[in-house]
Amino acid sequence: MVREQYLTTTDDSGTLASVSEYIYMIGIYGWRKRCLYLFVLLLLIILVVNFALTIWILRVMWFNTEGMGYLQVNADGLRLEGESDFLFPLYAQEIDSREDSALLVHSSENVTLNARNANGDVTGCVSVGPSQAEGFGKHFNISSNHDENLFYADGNGAVVGKGKLRVTGAEGAFFEHSVRTPLVKAVLNKELKLESPTRSLTMDAPKGVHVKALAGNVDVTAHFDILLHSTAGLLILDAESVRLPTLPVGEARTSGDSQGMYDMFEVCVCPSGKLFLSRAGVSSTCSEHQDC
Repeated sequence: MVREQYLTTTDDSGTLASVSEYIYMIGIYGWRKRCLYLFVLLLLIILVVNFALTIWILRVMWFNTEGMGYLQVNADGLRLEGESDFLFPLYAQEIDSREDSALLVHSSENVTLNARNANGDVTGCVSVGPSQAEGFGKHFNISSNHDENLFYADGNGAVVGKGKLRVTGAEGAFFEHSVRTPLVKAVLNKELKLESPTRSLTMDAPKGVHVKALAGNVDVTAHFDILLHSTAGLLILDAESVRLPTLPVGEARTSGDSQGMYDMFEVCVCPSGKLFLSRAGVSSTCSEHQDC
């Protein structure tokens, strides 16, 4: 804006004379000034809102000198109290719970734990889903509090470290292939049953198979044949009495040597190993009538 200003001066004759002088004032006026004030006011409002949001975030997140709320930062790592949700993968070397509480990992889908090598490749994985739990690795090991090996499994087989493997299911244990064990024993006051519904059942040992019932009977039932075979030893049936109730009965002799001895029988053995009964005489009657 230009302003005209008049000044009075005195000439040589002593009279006053007016001199016009132009003064140029530089500034922002009008709508530009109002826009500037509005912009400054908007910046002030944004500053106040940001300051209020910062104070609110600090208050809600519970920032303090030791950490953030229940999350505390110390020399050993991070300590988190209460429940927390992780939206993305969590990388940690060790996760421990408090001494007086358990560590609970919960997810609506599944929980997956991965172990990686220096190259970033997954070397072991445990995944727990809504319907099943899966895991893979070179081997699987379960130890007790005293570092005793309770269970070990790898590609070659599984090992039960304790002296006793106990199966409490009503149907017992099901094995698709062979089982190697030094002792098979039933629970106290329970029966022990070894069964193969559709195939054969074979018990083999280099130094013999010992079947013993301390307070009961030993029942062996088969649809076809029962074979008791010893390669270089004896077959011993150690009992007060051995009964073969369905053994075939041989025919009686008609000679006078066997008179009065019809109530006695002898057990005969065929070349194939089959047993049968024959009425006893003074001499053996097996060769006269072989029911083989």
